Amino acid sequence: QVQLVESGGGLVQAGGSLRLSCAASGSAFIITTMAWYRQAPGKQRELVASITKIGSTNYADFVKGRFTISRDNTKNTMYLQMNSLKPEDTAVYYCKAGLTSWGQGTQVTVSS
Repeated sequence: QVQLVESGGGLVQAGGSLRLSCAASGSAFIITTMAWYRQAPGKQRELVASITKIGSTNYADFVKGRFTISRDNTKNTMYLQMNSLKPEDTAVYYCKAGLTSWGQGTQVTVSS
């Protein structure tokens, strides 16, 4: 069982930046791919970016060039650097580890 705790969300103006963190504990040694998802009100949860244990990354088209996913395996922590934020990036952002472990989410609100 893996426990995930996100942090770093908040309110920011359009064009601003935020950095999300996801700290993993428990059976962290079995974690392979980790990912960030987001869910806006009334919409389905969608993949934002993912990263394998060796650092291979994948991004949704709507964040390419603006967001950067990274991880520090020595700290069992994953990050999402979000730059050039837009109001449409407003959502609850969730961390996911492996196939079934989810964090509780952190709210990101971008004002216009």
